[in-house]
Amino acid sequence: MEGTNPVNKKLAAVVSGGAVLVLALSGCSSDDDGNKELDAWAKQVCDALPAQDAKVDAANAAIKQAATDNNAPANVQKTDSQAFQDMSDAYGALAQAVQKAGTPPGVDDGEKKQKDAVSALTTLSTSYAGLKKQVDALDTKDQAKFADGLQDIATDLGELSKSGNTALKNLEQGDVKNAMANQASCKKVASSASARATTS
Repeated sequence: MEGTNPVNKKLAAVVSGGAVLVLALSGCSSDDDGNKELDAWAKQVCDALPAQDAKVDAANAAIKQAATDNNAPANVQKTDSQAFQDMSDAYGALAQAVQKAGTPPGVDDGEKKQKDAVSALTTLSTSYAGLKKQVDALDTKDQAKFADGLQDIATDLGELSKSGNTALKNLEQGDVKNAMANQASCKKVASSASARATTS
């Protein structure tokens, strides 16, 4: 009993509605000389972003692809499970990158902002690992139960998408925002996020 599962579609819709690593950087660039130490800090964080952004984007694409018609629940389960694992790994790697970069120099409340960003990213990583466990536990032999389980996961995923968008934004304020906006790797992520927003 394969057939279309409308909840798969809902899961895909949630994914497409939730941006990946939306940086508060698009269209923002500063021409000032800035702070060389802060620029070095920003480069360290920004250089970690493209690979993880690509990983999250690929995971989102896989979830959308799995929601196609006539995809058996077991296939959906397998794809979604791997996608959530990849998202968990990506946010965990970002948390490590921000942790490793240390406190952004010369920034008010820099230490608190850095710690909060690490904490938020780590929580996201743990939450996506939790979604993987949830999807792994679904009964693929019972279409109705599987649909109900996916419904719950779609709801949780919607909440995670929102928190993902705010995880880095508090860190990306003022001088930090300008320093990050000037990094080639952050520009790359911001432009790919904006391209996704246009096509989704």
